[in-house]
Amino acid sequence: MTLAQLHCTAVPPGSDGPAFRFAAVSEELPDEVRKEAERLFGDTAPPSGSSPRAAQPAAPSGSFSCSALFDGGRLVGRTVHTPTHSRTHAVHLPAGTRLPDGALPITVWESPSWAVVPPDDGRPAPLERLQPSRLLQPDGLVAFAAERAAHLGPFFADVRAAVADPDAARLVVVERDSADVARWIALACAVLPREQAHRLTFTTYARSPHRAGQQIVGALPGTELPVDDPRYRVHDRTAATAPGATADTWADLCARIWIAGAPRLFVDAAHDLGTLAARALAAGIGLRTDARVAAADWLCEEAGSLSADALHTMVTALCAAPPAAEPSAEHAHAAALAALFTALDGRVPARTSGPLAARVLRAALRDGALPVPRVAAAGLPGEERQRLRYELARPLREGIGDPELASPERALTLLRIADQLDVDCAHLLPELAGRLAVELTGGAAGAALDVRDAVAGHPTLRTALFGALDAQAAAQPAAVAGALIGRGLPVDDERGFPHLRMCAAPLPPGTDRLDVFHALIRGAGVSPHAEPPVLRTACALVWPAQLPDGRDAGLLLSEFGSDTHRAAGTRDLLVDAALAAPADDPHAPALAEHLLRSFAGELSPRRRAGLLLLQFTGLLGTDGEGGDWVGRILALRADADPAPPAVVDRAFRAVARRLLDGPAPPGELYDLIRSGEPELLEAYRRAAGDRTVADRLRASPPYIAYCFSEWSSHSGTDPSWDDTRTALLGKVLRPVVKGLPAADLAQVRTSLDAAGRGKLDAFDEWQRPGKLGRFAGRLTGRGRR
Repeated sequence: MTLAQLHCTAVPPGSDGPAFRFAAVSEELPDEVRKEAERLFGDTAPPSGSSPRAAQPAAPSGSFSCSALFDGGRLVGRTVHTPTHSRTHAVHLPAGTRLPDGALPITVWESPSWAVVPPDDGRPAPLERLQPSRLLQPDGLVAFAAERAAHLGPFFADVRAAVADPDAARLVVVERDSADVARWIALACAVLPREQAHRLTFTTYARSPHRAGQQIVGALPGTELPVDDPRYRVHDRTAATAPGATADTWADLCARIWIAGAPRLFVDAAHDLGTLAARALAAGIGLRTDARVAAADWLCEEAGSLSADALHTMVTALCAAPPAAEPSAEHAHAAALAALFTALDGRVPARTSGPLAARVLRAALRDGALPVPRVAAAGLPGEERQRLRYELARPLREGIGDPELASPERALTLLRIADQLDVDCAHLLPELAGRLAVELTGGAAGAALDVRDAVAGHPTLRTALFGALDAQAAAQPAAVAGALIGRGLPVDDERGFPHLRMCAAPLPPGTDRLDVFHALIRGAGVSPHAEPPVLRTACALVWPAQLPDGRDAGLLLSEFGSDTHRAAGTRDLLVDAALAAPADDPHAPALAEHLLRSFAGELSPRRRAGLLLLQFTGLLGTDGEGGDWVGRILALRADADPAPPAVVDRAFRAVARRLLDGPAPPGELYDLIRSGEPELLEAYRRAAGDRTVADRLRASPPYIAYCFSEWSSHSGTDPSWDDTRTALLGKVLRPVVKGLPAADLAQVRTSLDAAGRGKLDAFDEWQRPGKLGRFAGRLTGRGRR
């Protein structure tokens, strides 16, 4: 391709003729480009002698620029300045095109191809290429960079920002010679990715930097600078003070590479921080900590593509770097090295992995938040291992043995390092086991604690830890069992530790609790008769949040006997189970009787009275029921105050049912009525209204006679009783009697006649139509005057 050219001249305002003149233009140059050229180059003329700006520093002999056009193209041109005018020779690069041979625009600065004067005929000859400048040689740029070492990092950081964001601040570079600005631009283009370097716009000199539109603008000392304008970043090489270090890792790395004289490293790696950092490591360039982290991260991914010698060189350089002064930076560096060691372990010779393992272990001992990889014996050469053992033995033992220096989890990490280095810590393990046991069962704090490897490799630690956990399991079985879920501790491989073995055993769901109990006892490996506390642990595991029912508690008492339960401390569990048993638990009275026989002299008066009350409910209806039912129940309830509600409810219901079952000793119903206990009377009313009573009434005429005799008696004794019996006569008994066959009715009458005391007459009157209300009134005393 041939390059379209233009030659133009800019003169100060007020001179003869127009201020901007085209001297020669290629025919193919679009008119729009001519107009933009006038805008770009028309302001390059020196100010007139009468202008207030005449005191500005003199313009350099020439300037060089690469400017963007609205259509995406660019104008690359050289301007020659004289006291009276400025003459520019420029070439046009349409959008999407580059200089011939893909040359960067900065490489043709001071090219011999630039014309000083335009052609006489005003028609530029075809231009196929621009010869590269002979003034931007690598050695000269390296020397230039070394002289400006303190300024490089901040400059590269701003360049990176400028090419990344069109709205970023523009750079103003102040030098005494505009040629040096060209060298700054050459440094920038070297560090940028090739595509970004092609798009970079610049000018080595602008009389008014704030009016220039390029990304990098050169200026001379004394020029009015936009120092307070956030749209510009001023880099003044002539200032008295140098800028501080940059936080941009990439920019700092680029500066170090230039200072080290190794710009060849930028080829195809300029914007890849990890690759660039790794190349710098291989070249022996000292890196900042953050760059070393980037290099280590890159090596984790790309180690397989490197030769063994190159990898060894880079790893050695990483390990040889001194620790960073800033703790957070050193932590990041050490973490990156630990990850690198994990990636390389087993894949590289010991000469490469050994120093890395040593550096990682040292760092892990200093920084408790770092991961500690496992170092195989082959990964740490004998000489390195011996040196580390001597260096780290004392801090390892101090950390393992002193709870103030290390948490249990940290102590396990230190123990693993000690194992890797063959540091003997056996005397510290019993105390460590106690701390581990507390941590494991301490809830959330010990949730992440993993001791499997430690106990597998240390029989002394395993025995001490299991012993401590066994003692905790005997004291807090449920807590220990919960803490052991999913731990995978090899408890079954050890003899002894019965409480721990039970806590570690999984409880099968949906199985009879006594079956689970016996399975735990068998798993404990010891009989409760020989070691009674095992019985307490098993009970706590099987019934952690509830009590055994009457059946299970009775079987436990029968199986192990009172002496074992007394020694195990489970006596109160059985007593509580009896006193809290639901009213419909059929085994509770027998359990109460067994407890009274087994622990008669050990029970408090209140609990003994509660058990006696429960036992009596089982005697009602048997030969041992005796008499004075209501009185005995009320007396025992008073002795047990506060009596368990379930036991009281059971007793009231039992007396009510017994009175309804009949026959009852004389005076029992009267005692109930006169007791003044509304709950007892309510229990009687509910029992009388039960379906079983109705069914029996329909099936037994003598039972009808019995109930009528009871419910029609004791009128006026208590208003509540009068209301109760009236309801029972009308709602329970009346519907049954109305449906009786004549033979059954006759049998009822016969039974009432035999009972005497006017029962038959009362029944006949009760049966007469319309007489029920008057009869009920006489029975209750209502209607008397």
